[in-house]
Amino acid sequence: MNKSILKLAIPNIISNITVPMLGLVDLAILGHLESEIYIGAIALGSLVFNFIYFGFGFLRMSTSGFTAQAVGKDDSKEVILVLSRSLFTAFSGSFLIILLQIPIAFISFSLMEGSPEVELLAREYFFIRIYAAPATLGLFALTGWFLGMQNAKFPMILALIINVLNLGLNLIFIYGLGLKSDGVAWGTLIAQYAGFICGSILFYRYYKNYISFWNRKAMMQFEALKKFVVVNRDILIRTLLLLFAISFFTAQSAKIGDTTLAVNTLLFQYFFIFSYLIDGFAHAAEALVGKYFGAKDFNTLKKIISRIFLFGFIISLIFTAIYVFAGKYLLFILTDNEKIINQAADYLIWVGIIPVITFAAFLWDGIFIGATATSQLRNAMIISTLLIFLPSYFLTFQSFANNGLWFSLLLFMASRSVILTIFYFRKSTSFLVKS
Repeated sequence: MNKSILKLAIPNIISNITVPMLGLVDLAILGHLESEIYIGAIALGSLVFNFIYFGFGFLRMSTSGFTAQAVGKDDSKEVILVLSRSLFTAFSGSFLIILLQIPIAFISFSLMEGSPEVELLAREYFFIRIYAAPATLGLFALTGWFLGMQNAKFPMILALIINVLNLGLNLIFIYGLGLKSDGVAWGTLIAQYAGFICGSILFYRYYKNYISFWNRKAMMQFEALKKFVVVNRDILIRTLLLLFAISFFTAQSAKIGDTTLAVNTLLFQYFFIFSYLIDGFAHAAEALVGKYFGAKDFNTLKKIISRIFLFGFIISLIFTAIYVFAGKYLLFILTDNEKIINQAADYLIWVGIIPVITFAAFLWDGIFIGATATSQLRNAMIISTLLIFLPSYFLTFQSFANNGLWFSLLLFMASRSVILTIFYFRKSTSFLVKS
Protein backbone atom coordinates (compact mmCIF):
# COMPACT_ATOMS: atom_id res chain seq x y z
CA MET A 1 0.00 0.00 0.00
CA ASN A 2 2.84 2.40 0.82
CA LYS A 3 4.37 1.60 -2.57
CA SER A 4 1.12 2.43 -4.37
CA ILE A 5 0.86 5.76 -2.57
CA LEU A 6 4.48 6.74 -3.11
CA LYS A 7 4.40 5.64 -6.76
CA LEU A 8 1.80 8.34 -7.35
CA ALA A 9 2.85 10.84 -4.70
CA ILE A 10 6.56 11.19 -5.51
CA PRO A 11 6.13 12.12 -9.20
CA ASN A 12 3.33 14.48 -8.16
CA ILE A 13 5.59 16.07 -5.56
CA ILE A 14 8.33 16.55 -8.14
CA SER A 15 5.92 18.07 -10.65
CA ASN A 16 4.17 20.21 -8.03
CA ILE A 17 7.32 21.54 -6.38
CA THR A 18 8.62 22.89 -9.70
CA VAL A 19 5.77 25.43 -9.67
CA PRO A 20 6.65 27.27 -6.41
CA MET A 21 10.36 26.84 -7.15
CA LEU A 22 9.84 28.67 -10.42
CA GLY A 23 7.87 31.30 -8.53
CA LEU A 24 10.73 31.66 -6.07
CA VAL A 25 13.24 32.08 -8.89
CA ASP A 26 11.02 34.65 -10.62
CA LEU A 27 10.70 36.58 -7.36
CA ALA A 28 14.44 36.30 -6.75
CA ILE A 29 15.13 37.65 -10.26
CA LEU A 30 12.67 40.53 -9.86
CA GLY A 31 13.66 41.08 -6.24
CA HIS A 32 17.19 41.91 -7.32
CA LEU A 33 16.09 44.52 -9.85
CA GLU A 34 16.17 48.20 -8.97
CA SER A 35 12.62 48.52 -7.60
CA GLU A 36 10.11 46.53 -5.55
CA ILE A 37 7.29 47.49 -7.95
CA TYR A 38 8.12 44.52 -10.21
CA ILE A 39 7.34 42.07 -7.39
CA GLY A 40 4.09 43.89 -6.75
CA ALA A 41 3.21 43.82 -10.46
CA ILE A 42 3.63 40.04 -10.61
CA ALA A 43 1.61 39.69 -7.38
CA LEU A 44 -1.36 41.67 -8.71
CA GLY A 45 -1.17 40.28 -12.24
CA SER A 46 -0.97 36.72 -10.97
CA LEU A 47 -3.88 37.44 -8.65
CA VAL A 48 -6.15 37.92 -11.67
CA PHE A 49 -4.99 34.65 -13.20
CA ASN A 50 -5.48 32.89 -9.88
CA PHE A 51 -9.17 33.67 -10.20
CA ILE A 52 -9.28 32.74 -13.88
CA TYR A 53 -7.11 29.62 -14.03
CA PHE A 54 -7.50 28.29 -10.52
CA GLY A 55 -11.21 28.95 -10.94
CA PHE A 56 -11.05 26.44 -13.76
CA GLY A 57 -9.08 24.07 -11.54
CA PHE A 58 -12.23 21.96 -11.35
CA LEU A 59 -11.20 20.62 -14.78
CA ARG A 60 -8.14 18.87 -13.40
CA MET A 61 -9.84 17.76 -10.19
CA SER A 62 -13.08 16.40 -11.61
CA THR A 63 -11.28 14.81 -14.57
CA SER A 64 -8.97 13.00 -12.17
CA GLY A 65 -11.83 11.75 -9.97
CA PHE A 66 -14.13 10.65 -12.81
CA THR A 67 -11.29 8.99 -14.74
CA ALA A 68 -10.05 7.10 -11.68
CA GLN A 69 -13.55 5.80 -11.00
CA ALA A 70 -13.87 4.69 -14.63
CA VAL A 71 -10.54 2.87 -14.29
CA GLY A 72 -11.81 1.18 -11.11
CA LYS A 73 -14.91 0.03 -13.02
CA ASP A 74 -12.75 -1.05 -16.00
CA ASP A 75 -14.90 1.14 -18.29
CA SER A 76 -12.69 2.08 -21.27
CA LYS A 77 -15.47 3.97 -23.02
CA GLU A 78 -16.08 6.26 -20.05
CA VAL A 79 -12.32 6.81 -19.66
CA ILE A 80 -12.05 8.56 -23.04
CA LEU A 81 -15.42 10.30 -22.70
CA VAL A 82 -14.29 11.98 -19.49
CA LEU A 83 -11.25 13.42 -21.28
CA SER A 84 -13.29 14.64 -24.24
CA ARG A 85 -15.81 16.39 -21.98
CA SER A 86 -13.00 18.02 -20.04
CA LEU A 87 -11.16 19.23 -23.16
CA PHE A 88 -14.39 20.58 -24.64
CA THR A 89 -14.99 22.56 -21.45
CA ALA A 90 -11.38 23.76 -21.44
CA PHE A 91 -11.40 25.13 -24.96
CA SER A 92 -14.87 26.66 -24.60
CA GLY A 93 -13.81 28.39 -21.39
CA SER A 94 -10.54 29.68 -22.86
CA PHE A 95 -12.40 31.17 -25.83
CA LEU A 96 -14.64 33.12 -23.43
CA ILE A 97 -11.67 34.26 -21.35
CA ILE A 98 -9.88 35.73 -24.37
CA LEU A 99 -13.09 37.23 -25.74
CA LEU A 100 -13.84 38.95 -22.42
CA GLN A 101 -10.28 39.98 -21.55
CA ILE A 102 -10.96 43.74 -21.55
CA PRO A 103 -13.93 43.65 -19.12
CA ILE A 104 -12.08 41.06 -17.00
CA ALA A 105 -9.11 43.41 -16.72
CA PHE A 106 -11.30 46.44 -16.01
CA ILE A 107 -13.22 44.72 -13.21
CA SER A 108 -10.17 43.01 -11.72
CA PHE A 109 -7.93 46.05 -11.47
CA SER A 110 -10.81 48.24 -10.30
CA LEU A 111 -11.16 45.98 -7.27
CA MET A 112 -7.46 46.05 -6.36
CA GLU A 113 -5.55 48.90 -4.77
CA GLY A 114 -1.94 49.15 -5.82
CA SER A 115 0.24 52.10 -6.71
CA PRO A 116 -0.17 53.47 -10.27
CA GLU A 117 3.27 52.14 -11.23
CA VAL A 118 2.48 48.61 -10.00
CA GLU A 119 -0.96 48.58 -11.65
CA LEU A 120 0.44 49.72 -15.02
CA LEU A 121 2.97 46.88 -15.06
CA ALA A 122 0.37 44.38 -13.81
CA ARG A 123 -1.96 45.28 -16.71
CA GLU A 124 0.86 44.79 -19.19
CA TYR A 125 1.56 41.38 -17.67
CA PHE A 126 -2.14 40.45 -17.87
CA PHE A 127 -2.68 41.31 -21.54
CA ILE A 128 0.30 39.18 -22.57
CA ARG A 129 -0.36 36.11 -20.45
CA ILE A 130 -4.10 35.99 -21.20
CA TYR A 131 -3.41 34.36 -24.58
CA ALA A 132 -2.01 31.28 -22.84
CA ALA A 133 -5.57 30.36 -21.77
CA PRO A 134 -6.21 27.51 -24.28
CA ALA A 135 -2.94 25.79 -23.43
CA THR A 136 -3.29 26.30 -19.68
CA LEU A 137 -6.84 24.94 -19.46
CA GLY A 138 -6.05 22.15 -21.90
CA LEU A 139 -3.20 21.10 -19.62
CA PHE A 140 -5.62 20.97 -16.69
CA ALA A 141 -7.69 18.41 -18.58
CA LEU A 142 -4.71 16.34 -19.73
CA THR A 143 -2.88 16.21 -16.39
CA GLY A 144 -6.07 15.36 -14.51
CA TRP A 145 -6.78 12.56 -16.96
CA PHE A 146 -3.24 11.15 -16.73
CA LEU A 147 -3.48 11.16 -12.94
CA GLY A 148 -6.86 9.43 -13.02
CA MET A 149 -5.25 6.79 -15.20
CA GLN A 150 -2.90 6.14 -12.23
CA ASN A 151 -0.06 7.73 -14.23
CA ALA A 152 1.70 10.46 -12.27
CA LYS A 153 4.84 10.21 -14.40
CA PHE A 154 3.44 12.10 -17.40
CA PRO A 155 2.24 15.12 -15.35
CA MET A 156 5.72 15.18 -13.79
CA ILE A 157 7.39 15.19 -17.20
CA LEU A 158 5.10 17.97 -18.42
CA ALA A 159 5.68 20.06 -15.29
CA LEU A 160 9.45 19.74 -15.64
CA ILE A 161 9.34 20.68 -19.33
CA ILE A 162 7.08 23.68 -18.72
CA ASN A 163 8.91 25.07 -15.72
CA VAL A 164 12.47 24.54 -16.95
CA LEU A 165 11.53 26.16 -20.26
CA ASN A 166 9.73 28.96 -18.42
CA LEU A 167 12.77 29.65 -16.27
CA GLY A 168 15.11 29.70 -19.25
CA LEU A 169 12.84 32.05 -21.17
CA ASN A 170 12.49 34.38 -18.18
CA LEU A 171 16.26 34.67 -17.89
CA ILE A 172 16.56 35.35 -21.61
CA PHE A 173 13.79 37.94 -21.66
CA ILE A 174 14.87 39.76 -18.48
CA TYR A 175 18.67 39.62 -18.64
CA GLY A 176 19.11 39.13 -22.37
CA LEU A 177 16.41 41.42 -23.79
CA GLY A 178 16.03 43.84 -20.90
CA LEU A 179 12.36 43.12 -20.19
CA LYS A 180 10.93 43.21 -16.67
CA SER A 181 7.64 41.73 -15.44
CA ASP A 182 6.45 41.54 -19.05
CA GLY A 183 9.32 39.13 -19.73
CA VAL A 184 7.90 36.78 -17.10
CA ALA A 185 4.53 36.91 -18.88
CA TRP A 186 6.04 36.03 -22.28
CA GLY A 187 8.00 33.16 -20.74
CA THR A 188 4.85 31.74 -19.16
CA LEU A 189 2.84 31.99 -22.39
CA ILE A 190 5.38 30.18 -24.55
CA ALA A 191 6.06 27.48 -21.95
CA GLN A 192 2.35 26.69 -21.54
CA TYR A 193 1.86 26.02 -25.25
CA ALA A 194 5.00 23.89 -25.37
CA GLY A 195 3.66 21.85 -22.44
CA PHE A 196 0.25 21.28 -24.04
CA ILE A 197 1.84 20.12 -27.30
CA CYS A 198 4.04 17.66 -25.38
CA GLY A 199 1.04 16.40 -23.41
CA SER A 200 -0.92 15.78 -26.59
CA ILE A 201 2.00 13.84 -28.05
CA LEU A 202 2.22 11.67 -24.90
CA PHE A 203 -1.50 10.93 -25.06
CA TYR A 204 -1.39 9.90 -28.72
CA ARG A 205 1.78 7.86 -28.28
CA TYR A 206 0.59 5.81 -25.28
CA TYR A 207 -3.22 6.03 -25.13
CA LYS A 208 -4.43 6.37 -28.71
CA ASN A 209 -6.20 2.98 -28.49
CA TYR A 210 -8.86 4.65 -26.31
CA ILE A 211 -9.89 6.87 -29.21
CA SER A 212 -11.77 3.96 -30.77
CA PHE A 213 -14.19 3.97 -27.78
CA TRP A 214 -15.20 7.61 -28.32
CA ASN A 215 -18.35 8.88 -29.98
CA ARG A 216 -19.98 12.31 -29.93
CA LYS A 217 -23.45 11.16 -28.89
CA ALA A 218 -22.11 9.38 -25.80
CA MET A 219 -19.98 12.40 -24.88
CA MET A 220 -23.11 14.60 -24.84
CA GLN A 221 -25.29 12.06 -22.96
CA PHE A 222 -27.51 14.09 -20.60
CA GLU A 223 -27.10 12.23 -17.29
CA ALA A 224 -23.33 12.00 -17.64
CA LEU A 225 -23.10 15.69 -18.53
CA LYS A 226 -25.37 16.59 -15.63
CA LYS A 227 -23.15 14.75 -13.15
CA PHE A 228 -20.04 16.32 -14.73
CA VAL A 229 -21.58 19.79 -14.42
CA VAL A 230 -22.80 19.30 -10.82
CA VAL A 231 -19.41 18.05 -9.61
CA ASN A 232 -17.60 20.83 -11.46
CA ARG A 233 -20.05 23.40 -10.09
CA ASP A 234 -19.28 22.35 -6.51
CA ILE A 235 -15.53 22.35 -7.10
CA LEU A 236 -15.79 25.73 -8.85
CA ILE A 237 -17.61 27.28 -5.88
CA ARG A 238 -15.07 25.74 -3.52
CA THR A 239 -12.14 26.98 -5.62
CA LEU A 240 -13.50 30.49 -6.13
CA LEU A 241 -14.02 30.92 -2.40
CA LEU A 242 -10.49 29.67 -1.72
CA LEU A 243 -9.14 32.10 -4.27
CA PHE A 244 -11.29 34.86 -2.81
CA ALA A 245 -9.66 34.32 0.58
CA ILE A 246 -6.14 34.33 -0.88
CA SER A 247 -6.91 37.27 -3.14
CA PHE A 248 -8.54 39.20 -0.29
CA PHE A 249 -5.33 38.62 1.67
CA THR A 250 -3.25 40.01 -1.21
CA ALA A 251 -5.57 42.94 -1.84
CA GLN A 252 -5.53 43.97 1.83
CA SER A 253 -1.75 43.68 1.79
CA ALA A 254 -1.64 46.09 -1.15
CA LYS A 255 -3.94 48.49 0.71
CA ILE A 256 -1.44 48.67 3.57
CA GLY A 257 1.37 49.59 1.17
CA ASP A 258 3.77 48.37 -1.53
CA THR A 259 6.30 47.16 1.04
CA THR A 260 3.74 45.07 2.94
CA LEU A 261 2.49 43.68 -0.38
CA ALA A 262 6.04 42.65 -1.28
CA VAL A 263 6.61 41.17 2.22
CA ASN A 264 3.43 39.10 2.23
CA THR A 265 4.02 37.98 -1.36
CA LEU A 266 7.45 36.67 -0.42
CA LEU A 267 6.24 35.00 2.79
CA PHE A 268 3.33 33.39 0.95
CA GLN A 269 5.88 31.44 -1.07
CA TYR A 270 6.51 29.39 2.10
CA PHE A 271 2.85 28.36 2.02
CA PHE A 272 3.00 27.58 -1.70
CA ILE A 273 6.09 25.40 -1.29
CA PHE A 274 4.41 23.28 1.36
CA SER A 275 1.04 23.23 -0.41
CA TYR A 276 2.46 21.99 -3.67
CA LEU A 277 4.42 19.26 -1.89
CA ILE A 278 1.52 18.04 0.27
CA ASP A 279 -0.66 18.22 -2.83
CA GLY A 280 1.47 15.38 -4.18
CA PHE A 281 -0.20 13.13 -1.60
CA ALA A 282 -3.58 14.80 -2.17
CA HIS A 283 -3.31 13.98 -5.88
CA ALA A 284 -2.33 10.42 -5.03
CA ALA A 285 -5.44 10.30 -2.85
CA GLU A 286 -7.58 11.45 -5.79
CA ALA A 287 -6.31 8.64 -7.99
CA LEU A 288 -6.38 5.85 -5.40
CA VAL A 289 -9.62 6.85 -3.67
CA GLY A 290 -11.29 7.23 -7.06
CA LYS A 291 -10.06 3.83 -8.18
CA TYR A 292 -11.20 1.92 -5.08
CA PHE A 293 -14.39 3.95 -4.77
CA GLY A 294 -15.23 3.03 -8.37
CA ALA A 295 -14.47 -0.61 -7.61
CA LYS A 296 -16.56 -0.41 -4.37
CA ASP A 297 -13.61 -1.74 -2.35
CA PHE A 298 -14.26 0.27 0.81
CA ASN A 299 -11.95 -1.72 3.10
CA THR A 300 -8.92 -0.85 0.98
CA LEU A 301 -10.26 2.67 0.60
CA LYS A 302 -10.25 3.27 4.37
CA LYS A 303 -6.72 1.88 4.68
CA ILE A 304 -5.52 4.17 1.89
CA ILE A 305 -6.98 7.20 3.67
CA SER A 306 -5.34 6.30 7.00
CA ARG A 307 -1.95 5.75 5.40
CA ILE A 308 -2.09 9.00 3.42
CA PHE A 309 -2.81 10.94 6.61
CA LEU A 310 0.19 9.33 8.30
CA PHE A 311 2.44 10.50 5.46
CA GLY A 312 0.89 13.98 5.56
CA PHE A 313 1.35 14.39 9.32
CA ILE A 314 5.02 13.43 9.17
CA ILE A 315 5.69 15.83 6.30
CA SER A 316 3.90 18.68 8.09
CA LEU A 317 6.11 18.23 11.18
CA ILE A 318 9.25 18.31 9.03
CA PHE A 319 8.22 21.52 7.27
CA THR A 320 7.20 23.19 10.50
CA ALA A 321 10.66 22.49 11.92
CA ILE A 322 12.34 23.84 8.76
CA TYR A 323 10.26 27.02 8.71
CA VAL A 324 10.67 27.71 12.44
CA PHE A 325 14.44 27.20 12.57
CA ALA A 326 15.58 28.14 9.06
CA GLY A 327 12.79 30.25 7.61
CA LYS A 328 14.68 33.53 7.90
CA TYR A 329 17.51 32.37 5.66
CA LEU A 330 15.15 31.86 2.72
CA LEU A 331 14.42 35.59 2.74
CA PHE A 332 18.02 36.37 1.80
CA ILE A 333 17.68 34.14 -1.25
CA LEU A 334 14.49 35.86 -2.39
CA THR A 335 15.65 39.45 -2.08
CA ASP A 336 18.51 41.69 -0.98
CA ASN A 337 16.16 44.52 -0.05
CA GLU A 338 16.90 45.10 3.67
CA LYS A 339 13.64 46.93 4.25
CA ILE A 340 11.62 43.94 3.02
CA ILE A 341 13.78 41.42 4.90
CA ASN A 342 13.51 43.28 8.22
CA GLN A 343 9.76 43.65 7.99
CA ALA A 344 9.21 40.06 6.81
CA ALA A 345 11.11 38.67 9.80
CA ASP A 346 8.38 40.00 12.10
CA TYR A 347 5.80 37.69 10.49
CA LEU A 348 7.78 34.46 10.13
CA ILE A 349 5.95 32.89 13.09
CA TRP A 350 2.77 32.74 11.01
CA VAL A 351 4.30 30.82 8.12
CA GLY A 352 6.07 28.57 10.61
CA ILE A 353 2.82 27.01 11.82
CA ILE A 354 1.15 26.76 8.42
CA PRO A 355 2.11 23.11 7.69
CA VAL A 356 0.66 21.50 10.83
CA ILE A 357 -2.68 23.31 10.64
CA THR A 358 -3.25 22.96 6.89
CA PHE A 359 -2.08 19.49 5.84
CA ALA A 360 -5.40 17.81 6.69
CA ALA A 361 -7.39 20.20 4.50
CA PHE A 362 -5.19 19.42 1.48
CA LEU A 363 -5.53 15.67 1.99
CA TRP A 364 -9.30 15.83 2.54
CA ASP A 365 -9.60 17.76 -0.73
CA GLY A 366 -7.95 14.90 -2.61
CA ILE A 367 -9.99 12.24 -0.82
CA PHE A 368 -13.38 13.90 -1.38
CA ILE A 369 -12.54 14.74 -5.01
CA GLY A 370 -11.54 11.13 -5.69
CA ALA A 371 -14.96 10.04 -4.43
CA THR A 372 -16.58 12.98 -6.31
CA ALA A 373 -18.21 13.89 -2.97
CA THR A 374 -17.83 17.55 -3.84
CA SER A 375 -20.84 19.05 -2.06
CA GLN A 376 -19.01 18.55 1.24
CA LEU A 377 -15.97 20.43 -0.08
CA ARG A 378 -18.24 23.25 -1.21
CA ASN A 379 -20.05 23.49 2.13
CA ALA A 380 -16.85 23.41 4.17
CA MET A 381 -15.41 26.24 2.09
CA ILE A 382 -18.55 28.36 2.41
CA ILE A 383 -18.49 28.03 6.20
CA SER A 384 -14.74 28.68 6.48
CA THR A 385 -14.78 31.72 4.22
CA LEU A 386 -17.98 33.50 5.15
CA LEU A 387 -18.34 32.54 8.81
CA ILE A 388 -14.68 32.23 9.89
CA PHE A 389 -12.25 34.15 7.66
CA LEU A 390 -14.10 37.41 6.97
CA PRO A 391 -15.47 37.92 10.50
CA SER A 392 -12.06 37.23 12.06
CA TYR A 393 -10.42 39.72 9.68
CA PHE A 394 -12.84 42.56 10.46
CA LEU A 395 -12.53 41.86 14.19
CA THR A 396 -8.71 41.84 14.29
CA PHE A 397 -7.37 44.00 11.45
CA GLN A 398 -7.94 47.42 13.01
CA SER A 399 -6.06 46.46 16.17
CA PHE A 400 -3.38 44.15 14.79
CA ALA A 401 -3.01 45.23 11.11
CA ASN A 402 -0.89 42.73 9.18
CA ASN A 403 -0.75 40.31 12.12
CA GLY A 404 -4.55 40.29 12.14
CA LEU A 405 -4.52 39.57 8.41
CA TRP A 406 -2.24 36.56 8.88
CA PHE A 407 -4.20 35.32 11.90
CA SER A 408 -7.46 35.38 9.91
CA LEU A 409 -5.90 33.50 7.02
CA LEU A 410 -4.53 30.73 9.25
CA LEU A 411 -7.81 30.43 11.14
CA PHE A 412 -9.55 30.00 7.78
CA MET A 413 -7.16 27.19 6.81
CA ALA A 414 -7.51 25.43 10.15
CA SER A 415 -11.30 25.55 10.04
CA ARG A 416 -11.36 23.73 6.70
CA SER A 417 -9.37 20.86 8.20
CA VAL A 418 -11.74 20.56 11.17
CA ILE A 419 -14.98 20.81 9.16
CA LEU A 420 -13.94 18.24 6.53
CA THR A 421 -12.86 15.84 9.27
CA ILE A 422 -16.30 16.14 10.83
CA PHE A 423 -17.96 15.57 7.46
CA TYR A 424 -15.96 12.40 6.87
CA PHE A 425 -16.85 10.81 10.20
CA ARG A 426 -20.50 11.89 10.35
CA LYS A 427 -22.86 9.33 8.84
CA SER A 428 -25.10 12.03 7.39
CA THR A 429 -22.29 13.52 5.31
CA SER A 430 -19.77 10.71 4.76
CA PHE A 431 -19.42 9.56 1.16
CA LEU A 432 -18.71 6.05 2.48
CA VAL A 433 -22.24 5.88 3.79
CA LYS A 434 -23.92 7.57 0.82
CA SER A 435 -22.22 5.22 -1.60
